[in-house]
Amino acid sequence: MKGLRLRVWQVGLLVLVIGGWYFAANASDTIAFFFGRPQLVALRLWRWFITDADIYGHMWVTLLETLLAFGIGTLAGVAVGLWLALAPFASAVLDPYLKAANAMPRVILAPIFALWFGLGIWSKVALAVTLVFFIVFFNVYQGVREVSPVVLANARMLGASGRDLMRHVYVPSAMSWVFSSLHSSVGLAFVGAVVGEYLGSARGVGYLILQAEGSFDVDTVVAGIVLLTAFALVLDGLVGVAERRLMKWQPSSGQTEKL
Repeated sequence: MKGLRLRVWQVGLLVLVIGGWYFAANASDTIAFFFGRPQLVALRLWRWFITDADIYGHMWVTLLETLLAFGIGTLAGVAVGLWLALAPFASAVLDPYLKAANAMPRVILAPIFALWFGLGIWSKVALAVTLVFFIVFFNVYQGVREVSPVVLANARMLGASGRDLMRHVYVPSAMSWVFSSLHSSVGLAFVGAVVGEYLGSARGVGYLILQAEGSFDVDTVVAGIVLLTAFALVLDGLVGVAERRLMKWQPSSGQTEKL
């Protein structure tokens, strides 16, 4: 019952926002110019998916770029995070360079990646990977570093080898940090892909939004934003499903309160 009530409030808030947007946009041409009209946004989405059915190729390009960046950035972040967390000397040597790379605005790398990889999908993937990598890396690094020394000492007393420690102590400790970072990484993977399409592309949802901006077609711009948001929510939901399946060993908040 509590879950149903929550859903009612969430849907009600969405209806309220769209309703306010509808009446404001149709009452003022100025508001419509800057925010579009919801009925025209819905019409544009209908044409993309049903009438013209010309959005699927663009969707596939953007989704492929996002998934590749998400996968590569996550795997690289986990691997490097584990390595540096367990190698204090290497971590100390690379620390200033990693901080400098993380502080650098990665968007400025887009022209360099376009020069290296061309205007195909790989320049967008490379840019998005730089956004995903650091979030995952720092979370994994922190998660491994915060493993309790008592747990490590007890495991070693029981005869755990280095491989056993990695499998049963370090990785489980880092998993909750990994999944918390993945929820943010999904959105950043989309950001990298779309920004790359902005700066040079002939395909993708970001390309469509850029073309619409050039002609001041705000309804198409908003439709593209809605589509990208829906994409991100779906991928975030899949990450949540994977998290619930892989983190069954971790007590839920309700169980923790009872304890």
